[in-house]
Amino acid sequence: MDKKAEKTRLRRLFLDKRDLLSYEFIKIASKQIHENLQKINSFKKAEKIGAYYSMCSEVLTKDILQEILKSGRQLSIPKVVGDDLVFKRISSFADLEKGNFPVLEPKKNCPDATEMDAILVPAIAMTRDGQRLGYGYGYYDRYLAHRRSKTIALTYSGQIVKTIPATQQDVKIDYVVTEDEIFSTSKIA
Repeated sequence: MDKKAEKTRLRRLFLDKRDLLSYEFIKIASKQIHENLQKINSFKKAEKIGAYYSMCSEVLTKDILQEILKSGRQLSIPKVVGDDLVFKRISSFADLEKGNFPVLEPKKNCPDATEMDAILVPAIAMTRDGQRLGYGYGYYDRYLAHRRSKTIALTYSGQIVKTIPATQQDVKIDYVVTEDEIFSTSKIA
């Protein structure tokens, strides 16, 4: 099986598994992930943060976004524009509207974010060396390929796997946060 077909198979498998999680588990795990995220210095010290508004069975991010806004740090949320991801600064949830996918995105008039210290990245599955399985559109990989921001994936411990087929376009993630642990992928030999 080629890498693309294997990734498609794994994506379906892990999305199905994640979609079976109860909302109660998602709420409890997301709260713990939020607490664990606060332990990463690259996140705590970041003044400009990119993050995503969660959808479906993803780790809930609304409280994280709210906390960033309350702290006075700059928050940017991604918007899909053509084949690209563009991060735009928001100052409140009123700056968001429904996008092309079932997710909230910044309104067009929000200013573009050019630099970010840290970016929270969604993941369907992760490996301990930072290989991420996303939704298969390549938006984040294309965006992150040209950035120096610290990247942090938020996922459930059941979504940590031994291997994910890698392609040349895949960008490795710096930190992974689950409800059970935090790990830096750069420490993997």
